[in-house]
Amino acid sequence: MIGSMDCFVYVLGSASPRRLTYVGWTNDLDKRIARHNAGTGARSTRGRVWTLLYSEKHATRSAAMSREWYLKRDRIFRKKLAAEKLG
Repeated sequence: MIGSMDCFVYVLGSASPRRLTYVGWTNDLDKRIARHNAGTGARSTRGRVWTLLYSEKHATRSAAMSREWYLKRDRIFRKKLAAEKLG
C-alpha cells in the first residue's frame, strides 16, 4: 500500500558562512542527506555541507509531511537545535 512505509522528517544544519537549517522528509534518510551534500538535493541546500541535527520516524508519508510543515514554521526549535549542535 502506498504511503504505509516508514518515512522520516529531518532537520539539517550548516555552519558556514552562518548557521542555517533545512527541514525535509524522506523514505531513506542516509541517501537523502548524501544527495544534499552532493549538491543534488533541494536547490536551497546546494553549495553547503549539511549535518543531521534531528530526525523523527513516521509510519506514513502523510504524517511525515504534516510534521515537516509544522517544523518548517517552528523557527525557535530550529534555531535552538542549530545553536546546540553547530556551536
